[in-house]
Amino acid sequence: MKCKDIIAKIEEKYPVSFAEGWDNSGFLAGDASWEAKKIFLALDATDEVIDTAIQCGADMIITHHPLIFSGMKKITADDFIGRRIIKMVQHKICYYAMHTNFDVLGMAELSADYLQLSHREVLDVTYEEDTRKEGIGRCGDLPAPMTLRECGKFVKDRLYLPFVQIYGNENKIIEKLAICTGSGKSLMKQVLKNGVQAYVTGDMDYHSSIDAVAQGICIIDAGHYGTEYIFMDYMERELTAMLPDLEVEKMPVSYPCKIID
Repeated sequence: MKCKDIIAKIEEKYPVSFAEGWDNSGFLAGDASWEAKKIFLALDATDEVIDTAIQCGADMIITHHPLIFSGMKKITADDFIGRRIIKMVQHKICYYAMHTNFDVLGMAELSADYLQLSHREVLDVTYEEDTRKEGIGRCGDLPAPMTLRECGKFVKDRLYLPFVQIYGNENKIIEKLAICTGSGKSLMKQVLKNGVQAYVTGDMDYHSSIDAVAQGICIIDAGHYGTEYIFMDYMERELTAMLPDLEVEKMPVSYPCKIID
């Protein structure tokens, strides 16, 4: 199957038009006319990911985060991103990224599924037509009220994480929360409007977190990787069902941040 045909199938369900304007989702490197028999999934196109994809005989790498993001003026071996792109092309591997279009059309609901949220609403609406609303993140009710400390453990367990960080009164009762996978501090205005008691996201800095608490929102920082690695399992199932004649392999989950007790 040609890479362009794989891309067409993916974009039937996850159109690049749903990506944010600043994003760089889509086909980013290679020749779309190349044949592909095996797809390799990862969160990021790191050196380790590319080497693993080569070793397992993959013809296409699909990641959540785009390797090429800001405006690149040249692709050379003098730059670590350039070296990665060159290596993929040298091994006839096509490279494709599903970033904010997947956040809108897949990740938001998927993360809410993991946390068993009910009565869901879109946190940040980026697309609206008739009665259909799509966007980044979700708000919803927890399966049962719980303290912030219990909620932190619930999030940790549901996402299979080694740790989470919490900000706020550990005994505060949480009934409704918001979740935005990845880096979500830019959505605090939307969080404050939605009547939640806690916000689950990643990359929350100290000042943003204590400011949220001062405004009545507890923070559960589950990490950027910790809230988004679920992309790999989900897309493995999606692609296996969508393209049954292709092999699909994924990068093993490996939390990049290590805690020293």
